Amino acid sequence: MRVIGLVSGTSHDAVDAAAADLVLDGDTVVLAPLGLVSEAYPEALRSALSAALPPAATTMRDVCALDTRIGQAFAALAARADRELCEGRADLIGLHGQTVYHWTEGGEVRGTLQLGQPAWVAEATGCPVVSDLRTRDVAAGGQGAPLVSLVDALWLRGRPGVCAALHLGGTATITVVSGVGDPLAFDTGPANALIDAAARELTGGRLDHDADGTMAARGTVHEPLLERLLAEPYYARPAPKTTGKEPFPAACLRAALAATGPVPDDDVVATVTGLAARTVADAVRKVHATEVIASGGGTRNPSLMGALRRELGPIALRTSDDLGLPVAAKEAHAFAVLAFLTAHGLAGTVPSCTGARHPSVLGSITPGRRGLGLPAAGRPAPTRLEVFRR
Repeated sequence: MRVIGLVSGTSHDAVDAAAADLVLDGDTVVLAPLGLVSEAYPEALRSALSAALPPAATTMRDVCALDTRIGQAFAALAARADRELCEGRADLIGLHGQTVYHWTEGGEVRGTLQLGQPAWVAEATGCPVVSDLRTRDVAAGGQGAPLVSLVDALWLRGRPGVCAALHLGGTATITVVSGVGDPLAFDTGPANALIDAAARELTGGRLDHDADGTMAARGTVHEPLLERLLAEPYYARPAPKTTGKEPFPAACLRAALAATGPVPDDDVVATVTGLAARTVADAVRKVHATEVIASGGGTRNPSLMGALRRELGPIALRTSDDLGLPVAAKEAHAFAVLAFLTAHGLAGTVPSCTGARHPSVLGSITPGRRGLGLPAAGRPAPTRLEVFRR
């Protein structure tokens, strides 16, 4: 089955589409990557999205417009991915959508909202679309995240020691897999999101991220500022736990700077980069990981990766490229796998990772013009993911 996974992370800068040939071979999902295409959000859409995110006020008209326009952006990229990566023969699309709010109270997730109306994707491609993948896990008492944890658990099972799959997106997420006990997954805190926010704040919007970690490389970690940022209560909460950008807005950085006093711009960016590295490394040490396998946009930031290597010390750090999944495409491939499992009536969650009462088949299905054509359900749940390198 040729499946396209569509995702846009908490940095809300672009949409990624990864295509894969997926086959169920006994208890193994075999994934053959077909490639990745990406498109930046149109600037007007990105600005509208940023303006509507918490803590800003918004209207239902704005939400409706964003749901439509984001859906159209996903639809355009899905059609391109089908054409360029699948020769126009995609069978299914997994649509993560754009997370705009993760509603938590007292450490419990009450709801989650991803925008990007799937009807636009189904109309543009003719393919059935699996969307709204997080809500079912929330309804089952889970955090609705990290959903990639199931794919990580299947993929890394059997590796020696304790392996931590790390995704460096807007937030940093790890999945911990070992030969003993159930997998564990949680968000460690901000990664690119706070670095991007700092770059925008300090340059008056001239930069929207720290390209190639240049500002951080010129700066030095400001320890008093770092200590204030590390006082965020989220870091001390036990797993499973998830977060969006809500606990870490630019306003928190401004408040910390107001209490600390003047700090050079490059030092501020170096400090929030160090914060991401420190909180990831602290989490990795707590779970006694012996190996970290990183993916996501943060792997392209040499300053972040350098800080992470220093913080991890003797713990091995490599990227998902080494195991056959391109760092930029791994998350989109994971949502392709989750859609594939849904199409087979198979659960897409690990309760020990999301905190749910039980595993759940995820998402809602929007039919396409080509018909559903779903395989018969009743297959056994897979226990392994094998990446086939062409």
